[in-house]
Amino acid sequence: MVSYPDARLGRRAEPQVLDEGLRAIGARLLDAARAANAYGLAAVHIGVVAPVAVISVDLDPQKRDYRVLYNPQVVGLGAHVAAGPEGSVAMPGVEVEIMRAIEVEVAFDEAEGERHTLELSGLPARIAQHEIDQVNGVFFLERLSRLRRDMVLKKWRKRAAEA
Repeated sequence: MVSYPDARLGRRAEPQVLDEGLRAIGARLLDAARAANAYGLAAVHIGVVAPVAVISVDLDPQKRDYRVLYNPQVVGLGAHVAAGPEGSVAMPGVEVEIMRAIEVEVAFDEAEGERHTLELSGLPARIAQHEIDQVNGVFFLERLSRLRRDMVLKKWRKRAAEA
């Protein structure tokens, strides 16, 4: 897994034609998400800047229903937002409150190449927004004010130095 502050975490993955190479990245990402029992992952977490994300809509750790999203994009946001905890495998031990839309509509390509949309609410909507942000090169800490981000980074660096 890629660790913060790896520069790839800030790179946007441009949409690509869905081919065997992109499907192979999706398969690797799916394996990584299963191994980590993650709610979701973006391809950059396995070191590849590619337009691929994996999310689980079922929140039960024993029933993860991972979906591989190729060329994902948020196409609609609900009017209501809420703060909720977020973290990243790239920055273990850090969890902060991030404001996100409670409902979201996501468009993506499936492995067969067909374009689909998915309407999500609650935590699955948060997970999708978080991973699609990462596909677009937006690390979750960028959603914080500069002051709050600096405080989180200071604590994280101090913990890392003590470890």
